[in-house]
Amino acid sequence: MNANRKISFIPILYAILIVYAIATFLPFAWALSASFKPLSEIIAGGLNLIPQNFTLENYQKIFLEEPLFGRWLFNSVVVASTVTIFNLLFNSMAGYALARIPFKGNQILFFCILAVLMVPAQVTLIPSFLILKSLGWLNSYQGLIVPNIVNATFIFMMRQFFVNFPKELEEAAALDGLGYLETFFQIVLPLARPALAAQTIFIFLGSWNNFLMPLMIVSTSEMFTLPLGLNTFKGQYISYWNYIMAASMVFTLPALLIYAFFNRYFIQGVTFTGNK
Repeated sequence: MNANRKISFIPILYAILIVYAIATFLPFAWALSASFKPLSEIIAGGLNLIPQNFTLENYQKIFLEEPLFGRWLFNSVVVASTVTIFNLLFNSMAGYALARIPFKGNQILFFCILAVLMVPAQVTLIPSFLILKSLGWLNSYQGLIVPNIVNATFIFMMRQFFVNFPKELEEAAALDGLGYLETFFQIVLPLARPALAAQTIFIFLGSWNNFLMPLMIVSTSEMFTLPLGLNTFKGQYISYWNYIMAASMVFTLPALLIYAFFNRYFIQGVTFTGNK
């Protein structure tokens, strides 16, 4: 009887998921459609997803007539990619050290990292600004990158991942004469791809969408990242929603590509044991 009851809930569950998927996807589909519409068709109203007057003029406008759009895109790619690479390295090394290397103060350091997780990011904005100002890093790439090259949340995540990592692999590496550093880079890190994929997705998206920190640091339009650039673009063309939608689609594309590429590794993390 319990089995029959469980089976009867499956269609209801699928129906709820389908409704949620439609409600989530519909705004994106409308924005994508609007990016190929002239302004007159957008302001006419309606939720038609197929443009009646299909045009590429919106994309031509933002790339050819907005001279800084390419620079904003370049800045976002450089900052988000660099922040992601450094986070993958430093968070993983810190997590492995906390999980596997016995040293004095290990637990104290771990609890300090947990304490950092309880501090809202907004609280550190003013101290971060003052430090960057004293270093002369305002309105620079290093000011956008260096404060974000480690993340306490993902240090904790990697520590938990390595706590459950099979010790037999490390013991075998030790018998072969490998130290902690060689074991980490040659054995542990290649097998941590699911956890690294999860990091990549969340850190890249967080850096790519970051608005508040660049707003505080950057003072010239040439150093704007895309979120700041789009905000300025919206102010310049306050009622030209066709241009805004086209720019938003370009802004969304790299994030979708990152998720699509790393998603298969992310799913592997659900059943990953390290025995591979």
